[in-house]
Amino acid sequence: MQADNVAFVGSIPENYDRYLGPTLFEPYAADLVARVNVPAGSTVLELACGTGIVTRRLRERLAGSTKLVATDLNEAMLNYASRKYKDGENLEWRQADATELPFSERSFDAVLCQFGLMFVPDKGQALREAHRVMKPGGKIVFNVWDAIEQNDFARIAHETIAKFFDDNPPDFYQIPFSLHDRSAIESLLTDSGFKEIDFTLLPLESKAASARDLTRGLIHGNPIINSIRDRNEEMIPEIEAAVFEAVVAKFGDAPVRARMQALIFSAAR
Repeated sequence: MQADNVAFVGSIPENYDRYLGPTLFEPYAADLVARVNVPAGSTVLELACGTGIVTRRLRERLAGSTKLVATDLNEAMLNYASRKYKDGENLEWRQADATELPFSERSFDAVLCQFGLMFVPDKGQALREAHRVMKPGGKIVFNVWDAIEQNDFARIAHETIAKFFDDNPPDFYQIPFSLHDRSAIESLLTDSGFKEIDFTLLPLESKAASARDLTRGLIHGNPIINSIRDRNEEMIPEIEAAVFEAVVAKFGDAPVRARMQALIFSAAR
């Protein structure tokens, strides 16, 4: 079961996909998928597939005979993602907990995860499970966000929203930007049995069509909207206006560009 502060439910998947997908996730999806090279007929597992942004790029990159299994703990995200695909794409959708994968040992040639490991309470167990279901010589590829100070849009949303709740600010934005210690992550990989660890620090430009669209995504495209509603739903319009004004003051209106940065890891079984 997921806590409300990290539950992507209701209209969140749609807003996430529409407003944050092109701005934050598509650029890193292109990079992550380009790092996967498996022969035709392989089997690939995606963890924390969300709304299927990486899934689409993977399915287009992989040979038609390569089976892709896309999983997510959150049923609402998985349902939204699956509606974007047609039958016959050699793609299986499974609701799955990354710390207790419903697959046999040595089932997959590669495992991918985009911006998902940060949300897993027991990260070591998730990596051990990935190792267990991978074939010898298989490869895991994943990314995590760098510190929030290196990710301008998230930082400005977090700081602006927090000002409305001095005594109990929503903590959602602390979670996706909490796993950025390279040495600690490499230790987790080593302890889970992985070898040949490779690391890349990748800064990219984040671009939104407009400050209004970005504001919609930053507030309604992730579970922080649930935390705001729990505290004072009537404040949502005021918070939206404040985030919009902060974005425009710092980055302009249309289009909006800012820094973002992530850590990319790969390792072999």
